[in-house]
Amino acid sequence: MQHLTVIAFVSASLLFASIPHVKSADLNSDKQTLLAFAASLPHGRKLNWSSTTPVCTSWVGVTCTPDKSRVHTLRLPAVGLFGPIPPDILGKLDALEVLSLRSNRLTVDLPPDVGSIPALHSLYLQHNNLSGIIPTSLSSSLTFLDLSYNTFDGEIPLKVQNLTQLTALLLQNNSLSGPIPDFQLPKLRHLNLSNNNLSGPIPPSLQKFPASSFLGNAFLCGVPLEPCPGTAPSPSPVSPSSPSKTKKSLWKRIKTIVIIAIAAVGGVLLLILILVLLVCIVKRKRHTEPTTASSKGKAVAGGRAEHPKEDYSSGVQEAERNKLVFFEGSSYNFDLEDLLRASAEVLGKGSYGTTYKAVLEDGTTVVVKRLKEVVVGKKDFEQQMEIIGRVGQHQNVVPLRAYYYSKDEKLLVFDYVPSGSLAADLHGNKSAGRAPLNWETRVKISLDVARGIAHLHAEGGGKFVHGNIKASNVLLSQNQDGRVSEFGLAQLMTNPQAPPRLVGYRAPEVLETKKSTQKSDVYSFGVLLLEMLTGKAPLRSPGREDSIEHLPRWVQSVVREEWTAEVFDVDLLRHPNVEDEMVQLLQVAMACVAATPDQRPKMEEVIRRITDIRNSYSSGTRTPLEDKLETAQAQAP
Repeated sequence: MQHLTVIAFVSASLLFASIPHVKSADLNSDKQTLLAFAASLPHGRKLNWSSTTPVCTSWVGVTCTPDKSRVHTLRLPAVGLFGPIPPDILGKLDALEVLSLRSNRLTVDLPPDVGSIPALHSLYLQHNNLSGIIPTSLSSSLTFLDLSYNTFDGEIPLKVQNLTQLTALLLQNNSLSGPIPDFQLPKLRHLNLSNNNLSGPIPPSLQKFPASSFLGNAFLCGVPLEPCPGTAPSPSPVSPSSPSKTKKSLWKRIKTIVIIAIAAVGGVLLLILILVLLVCIVKRKRHTEPTTASSKGKAVAGGRAEHPKEDYSSGVQEAERNKLVFFEGSSYNFDLEDLLRASAEVLGKGSYGTTYKAVLEDGTTVVVKRLKEVVVGKKDFEQQMEIIGRVGQHQNVVPLRAYYYSKDEKLLVFDYVPSGSLAADLHGNKSAGRAPLNWETRVKISLDVARGIAHLHAEGGGKFVHGNIKASNVLLSQNQDGRVSEFGLAQLMTNPQAPPRLVGYRAPEVLETKKSTQKSDVYSFGVLLLEMLTGKAPLRSPGREDSIEHLPRWVQSVVREEWTAEVFDVDLLRHPNVEDEMVQLLQVAMACVAATPDQRPKMEEVIRRITDIRNSYSSGTRTPLEDKLETAQAQAP
């Protein structure tokens, strides 16, 4: 008996040993699956996926379960995925609930394992070039299926009727053919089968949807479209011997002819009226367009737009959507469709257009610049964008992340810098608890800005120009690092010129020639230094004590007559033992605003001098203040 027990035990052990060991899926296996997916599919924008970084907190497009044990969402729209989806990879993500690969360049068939992930409830594959038949093995958990704008062919699978949880089925703009199955899906709320090659009658269960759900299928019929042939009710037979019925029939025909004639005349009159109205509207728009554009920015400045998508997407045409061009190194995970759905808030209206803060549905925040009065063509615009994108890679420069071009609309996308601009810190409402910038911070910011401008001048082959240096275009990070923005846009305008209230930043030669140069950038930077030293904005703003339109002229007059403390910002005078460095920085500023361009230093020389000032402040070495004052007086023209 004991021998039998041993034999049974050994047999059982061998049986269990012969069963393959199935490794339970975990976050690490999900990580390896995603790495394999990225390695097997080319993509234009580099994903920041790495085996050395945590999946749940740093990988673009990846969201994990609350306990960080599995990957449950993968969103990679418009990241430049190219080629066929590799089979038997994504299907291993058995905890995946949301998959979005829309707006890429995916081709060939859709692997069956992708749509059959057990937990999958939302699948977004629209705006690709996928082909072949729609897989029949679809997850019964699906609630949202979007395969629109591809080249799928064949018939709609009958097994779609097994997706009883489905609320949205979007298959428009494909090459599907054959009849529409009678789905009988109780939760279906959104259906679009338009622009395919479907044929036959529309099933009764789908006749509740609007005609727009079925348009573009020449051989479809039935409610809500035209009746199918042979289904119209046949008219009652009329006896030829009944004169009364003959008269009624004749009167009915006459009545119909009269109605048609009246409708035709009314239609012609209506068409004429519409043409007259259009002509009037166009003429009125030409007269009022500048005023409208100006008032629009003022109406919503500082507040959230009531209809945000109309602010910077009114010129975006449907056929040109999903053409947001990203630059290499951008980690953003959205496309134009996402951007147009974002809520928008006007940050300000500048020389070249209106700037918006856009908050996307997933919480991503960016800055959108809506350009105005751009007259260059698409090729020149794209070439300038490539230059701006290339030279903007510097710690003291706000990089251009993406752009959009159409005939009626030009949009630029930048990082959002929450700390605001230098102008806000210098001239903002101090009663709201805003602490004034101290001396050390102002010197640091001036050095950061100088380095950013010098980088632009050097990277552009000696020809690149910022063209719009001012305090509102200097953004500050949380660590008060200065970063220049809105550079290189002057070349897109025929006659770039500042509004009258901003001429104080412009060099004298720019006001005459309307053409910016690197030397005029130096002049604008000098005005910026004077603004930081005096606390006065170089603006035409009557009634404001903290603004002087011709700031260099005012400072030079003060220095020429006699040195007084009024030239410096009162907030700086509260700091002890900084007068010496303030005078040194004033000398740098006055050299930059020299009337003759050739007398202005290069930005490399400016950086060296500001660095020396900063080092002398840190080390405590100073030269007598009287010597500095005499030098400043000597430099004043």
